[in-house]
Amino acid sequence: MELGSKIRKLRLEQNRSQEEIAQACGFTKSLLSKIENGKTVPPIGTLIRIAESLGTKISMLLDDNDFNGTVYTPKASNMEKMVQTDQGYAFSAIAAKRPEKLMQPFYFVVQKGKTGKRTFSHFGQEFIYVLEGTMIYYVGKEEYTLNAGDSLYFDSVENHKYVLVSDEVKYLSVFCSDTNG
Repeated sequence: MELGSKIRKLRLEQNRSQEEIAQACGFTKSLLSKIENGKTVPPIGTLIRIAESLGTKISMLLDDNDFNGTVYTPKASNMEKMVQTDQGYAFSAIAAKRPEKLMQPFYFVVQKGKTGKRTFSHFGQEFIYVLEGTMIYYVGKEEYTLNAGDSLYFDSVENHKYVLVSDEVKYLSVFCSDTNG
């Protein structure tokens, strides 16, 4: 099942309107409609807000399987499941088959000149580890230059954004939205 269809199915199972979910997420009903109809793929922060408003984890929106054991994700599998967003980057959820996890790791590939200048903010904490390339990452009013091997851990409710220095950056980002255990 496609991402938008999963969101619509969960929303309808809960007898909730698009307006209600959109308001809870802080965006328009029109945007939610576009997401549900597969006309746009939102950024990760938006998906996290949708999942939280529906009382689920982002991994449940990205994978149909219900598995609570050890999850092995081969490299080839990650490359096959890359999702291209309208924000100029592609991502793949790692270990998406396990729905009840405390954190959600993602693999990102971002290309210079294709991403917007959007600032993100969502509940939880985030960890970033740069695999290849260089980017400047802003958290609040602080600026960090991240090269391959560098990492950053921050409260993701703080406004954050990035600017690429190299033509392409590949990085791992781990989100944890349940900070209360």
